[in-house]
Amino acid sequence: MQTQLRCEPASVQVSTDLQGPSTSKMRLRVLHVVSRLGMGGTEHGVLKIINGLGHDEFEHQICAVRGIDESFVRRMNIDITMSAVGSASPGFQFPLFRLLRVIKRFRPHIVHTRNFGALEAIPAARIAGVPVAIHSEHGYEIEILRGLPLRRRVACFAFYRLADQVFTVTRDLRDFHSKQSWLSSQQIRVIYNGVNTDQFRPRPEIAATLKSNLGIPAGRIVIGSVGRIVPIKDHKTLLQAAEILVGKGKDVHVLIAGSGGELPKLQALASASPELAGRATFLGSSDRVPDVLNSMDVFVLPSISEGMSNTILEAMSAGLPLVVTRAGGNPELVEDGREGCLFNPREVHSLATMLSRLIDDAGLRRDYGRSARQRAVEHFSLTTMAQHYRDLYLDLASRHRAWKGN
Repeated sequence: MQTQLRCEPASVQVSTDLQGPSTSKMRLRVLHVVSRLGMGGTEHGVLKIINGLGHDEFEHQICAVRGIDESFVRRMNIDITMSAVGSASPGFQFPLFRLLRVIKRFRPHIVHTRNFGALEAIPAARIAGVPVAIHSEHGYEIEILRGLPLRRRVACFAFYRLADQVFTVTRDLRDFHSKQSWLSSQQIRVIYNGVNTDQFRPRPEIAATLKSNLGIPAGRIVIGSVGRIVPIKDHKTLLQAAEILVGKGKDVHVLIAGSGGELPKLQALASASPELAGRATFLGSSDRVPDVLNSMDVFVLPSISEGMSNTILEAMSAGLPLVVTRAGGNPELVEDGREGCLFNPREVHSLATMLSRLIDDAGLRRDYGRSARQRAVEHFSLTTMAQHYRDLYLDLASRHRAWKGN
């Protein structure tokens, strides 16, 4: 089943070049540089930081090295100037001089680059005399799980040392990038992502209505996932586990929200499966993720690896029990036997066994869900994350005499 979703108009200003800084009052100017502005956890994280920090002390602009996905932009509800300095086409690009032009126009106090695809902005910031340069790493790609290529390691070795601060969003990522870049782990900070715990909250009173709207029969247990439909997320394992459960007589429904290159393969797999006939719904990209989560009884993330999953945080905040892989930063978020269960990647039967237990035990689902919600509120709130970024930006700006405030 493929559901078409509506997109709300955005209040986003997009340009081919960045505007100069505002002169209304002296705010700390931060240029956020990403590889490509599109549907992904890192991009959503940038917007959460901008919203969390606000515009009283800070002035924000975004630069995308490899282009901007206009469909993503239309879904955003944020008023900020953005710029693309390259194209989305694959292959080598060297945007150093275009980045320099962008930096000189905006004159930021801080350039903050995210992930390897934006790393060229670090030397550009240094050439342009930007007082503070920060780089952060936010996740894994399936191609680097066995280690970075040598040329990429050398680039990280050089550019990380040009930055005033490097940080990651989990301890697992810190240890990985420390080893790959030959940099001491003590030189890399960890700042966890955060979630809007008001937007993502349990709404049991509407769960039945939401399931009905999706055509899911009353009483059926919904196991689901939200995120990009790409190989590293391994949604196939979830579908295979669901086949096992149905074969054992469990009344379950799989609900998957997200888009990506693997989506047609998953839809074909579900269509060809007698067990999954009428028991799998693919929503595509959704701008109603809080509602989607409230349609679920159990959240599953079968990723082969993860940096720090925003969808795990959202599911936790929504009060869902979680079954996630023991991979990447997942164990730093979900304690096995407290907020949910951990299983090894690609172990279909382990996932089916854990789900079977949760399907049969509504009390256990409630207990895990309450613990998940409490952990999200206490440790991973958007306010907490924004405060960590605020402290980092202001501390480095002060130390480097980049900004004196108002």
